[in-house]
Amino acid sequence: MKLRIDEIVKIVEGKLYGNGIGDISQILTDSRSYCMPGETAFFALKGPHHNGHEFINQLKTKGVNCFIISEKPVYNSKEKEFSFILVKDTLAALHQVAAFNRNQFNKPLISITGSNGKTIIKEWLSQILSKKYKVIRSPKSYNSQVGVPLSLWLLDNEFDYGIIEAGISKPGEMERLEKIVQPNIGIISNIGEAHQENFTNLEEKAREKIRLFKSANTIIYCRDHQIIDQIIQEEYKNSQKQLINWSFNKNADLAIQKVKVIEARTLVSGEYKGETVSFEIPFTDQASVENAIHVFLLLKVIGIPSLSIAGEMKVIDPVAMRLELKKGINNCTIINDSYNSDLVSLSIALDFLNQQHQQEKKTLILSDIFQSGRTESDLYKHVSEMITKQNIDQFIGIGETLYRNADKFQGNKKFFKSSDEFLKYFSRNQFKNELVLLKGARSFEFERISELLEFQIHESVLKINLNALVNNLNYYRSLLKPKTKIMAMVKAFAYGSGSLEVANILEFHHVDYLAVAFTDEGVALREEGISLPIMVMSPKPGNMHIITRYSLEPEIYNRKMFHAFVSYLKTSGIRSYPIHIKIDTGMHRLGFLPSEVEELLNELKQIEEIEVKSVFSHLAGSENHDLDSFTFQQIDQFKIVREKFINTLNDPKILFHILNSEGIARFPEAQFDMVRLGIGLHGITTKPNTPLIPSSTFTSTITQTRKINTGESIGYGRREVAISPMEIGVIPVGYADGLNRKLGNRKGYVYVNHSKVPIVGEICMDMCMIDITGLDITEGEQVEIFGKNIKIQEIASILGTIPYEILTAISGRVKRVYEQE
Repeated sequence: MKLRIDEIVKIVEGKLYGNGIGDISQILTDSRSYCMPGETAFFALKGPHHNGHEFINQLKTKGVNCFIISEKPVYNSKEKEFSFILVKDTLAALHQVAAFNRNQFNKPLISITGSNGKTIIKEWLSQILSKKYKVIRSPKSYNSQVGVPLSLWLLDNEFDYGIIEAGISKPGEMERLEKIVQPNIGIISNIGEAHQENFTNLEEKAREKIRLFKSANTIIYCRDHQIIDQIIQEEYKNSQKQLINWSFNKNADLAIQKVKVIEARTLVSGEYKGETVSFEIPFTDQASVENAIHVFLLLKVIGIPSLSIAGEMKVIDPVAMRLELKKGINNCTIINDSYNSDLVSLSIALDFLNQQHQQEKKTLILSDIFQSGRTESDLYKHVSEMITKQNIDQFIGIGETLYRNADKFQGNKKFFKSSDEFLKYFSRNQFKNELVLLKGARSFEFERISELLEFQIHESVLKINLNALVNNLNYYRSLLKPKTKIMAMVKAFAYGSGSLEVANILEFHHVDYLAVAFTDEGVALREEGISLPIMVMSPKPGNMHIITRYSLEPEIYNRKMFHAFVSYLKTSGIRSYPIHIKIDTGMHRLGFLPSEVEELLNELKQIEEIEVKSVFSHLAGSENHDLDSFTFQQIDQFKIVREKFINTLNDPKILFHILNSEGIARFPEAQFDMVRLGIGLHGITTKPNTPLIPSSTFTSTITQTRKINTGESIGYGRREVAISPMEIGVIPVGYADGLNRKLGNRKGYVYVNHSKVPIVGEICMDMCMIDITGLDITEGEQVEIFGKNIKIQEIASILGTIPYEILTAISGRVKRVYEQE
């Protein structure tokens, strides 16, 4: 799709400043993710905690020259190459452009909504339809007020089908989406508790979701969801719409009569409008069965024969919802997104690659791209432009069509006709000190390449969900006043999650400050390219030259430290160096006492070498309701100190902060200028019913199972003696990995095969044993130590400790894998 700038002016009913000349093929709402700047229009969206207008000057330097704005521009007539389109609401303008493109699309458009399963249904439909048709679909989970219009912009009549995912989080949102999507066929997967916080009940949310189908010709749904069935019958029974439904236990167009699990597969059979139908899927969970039925029913509706559908359903692939970042061989970092290959997901993966600072050199290994809707020549010319503009140092193309189009690519490049050919060529020494992005269609089996590139150190894995981190960051942002800044704590290896990887995502999402405990933690971040201001909370007097060399900002907590640092600055000829003053309002750990503040201020007035960046204190019991009176005392003391700093130094730039994660949620009146976000970023809180998502999942595998006879013992000290025949599983996780020894002897448990099972005997250094008696468990099965099914808080409660200790105890030898949608 391309639009002239003057066409966009008319579509959005805007006022043009500038020349208005040029074609637009790319729409941008995130200033960090541009690809082809000369053909890009940037929509400067505004929200409570962001304003896209602040990034216009930055984008101008990158080559973007068209901006849709809602704030009147400071227009320089000499900058003739730029076009500014002034509108009342930039989000509404984005919707208008998306609606215009939707109206040009004259092929069937399928739209999917529901509480769960939307993305899976979309991806499975795309997998099957793409075998015969050209399909364009929403990228990943682009289903929001911003994601949906960006998806609609991709529609093009070169494609035979469009599939758009639509989600909501509050009333009124679906009505706005319906106006721009206008699907021909609609699917609602189910209704559940997701995003319930802004709705009074499930019925209200279901009604909002079903508004998507106002102009649809066909609606597909499950009758077993009573609320959905009732609303659709009320609203559309007497309309001209085709209402197609299915059920496990009611009269329906597709009546499911039998669901049978056979090893790792599920056979589904039933009757569709008098026709006996059946299909098999390579999954056994209930959610996959329901998602597959929706897919089957839609394919029937568009006229695909049952036997053809059954053949395709038998081989549907699992949907990789997230790309993974892992440690690689020879100091490499591997980004594995080897499950699909299309232009949109390639663009997303390249953006993620450019967020990383672990290594400077960047390598892309890419497979052939299928079903792009473009000619080979045009497609790979476009891919070449994309990777050139993303500054890829080495390009490796795998596949027949890439091999044929090798001449389209510049620079350091290699091409192979197949993955097998590449693997014959592969040598570990070819990849050193670089970021490697694997981006391939599933049929190329790039997992074989990934296995060779990954640094294999441990069967146990700590997975960190970067999307959860961002979700949690945005939740806390929603609690803040628009001008309140955020200092994110990345000390102690970012609570065990990995300082650099977490710092990367935080910098990308514009937090204001980072904080580390020790100087070497800050140095490591600087050496990996992190440019955010970094506060060091426990600096040592002997490290002052390192602090200034790496532009770190020390916490000053007593007179000795203060005088030593000032003396060093004077000797070095450094002026106005940023520091942070710690005040002890009752924690009695580090900090100046309130009684010492006046003397400190008198000295600060006379010193040119120091600039006070912030003044802060630490709450002793922000999570404990019983200590609220003491918390308020601390806050009141801090207010008095704050007034003294303001009145004495008369510096409006000084930031004041006292709130930690729990304090942000419980004491909003004490936000001051900045807050410090720590454990809450990782989804850990004492507050119930929040949208926080735990970001870490600790898993391992069962390496051996064995039978234990009555009277036989297990582990050191014979602490577990079988009172009857039992079966145990051995897991390669022990106290050297962070599994606390106190969890042994049936005090703790793990989750495997849908069951919580106890840890038996003493926990060893490198392994532990679990009781799997009566369960159908085999060697190689995954075991969850904590995550979705066993909360970190549960483990902390058993041990009589806090979640911080559980997270930070995970050993460095446990492999970290970072996932992002």
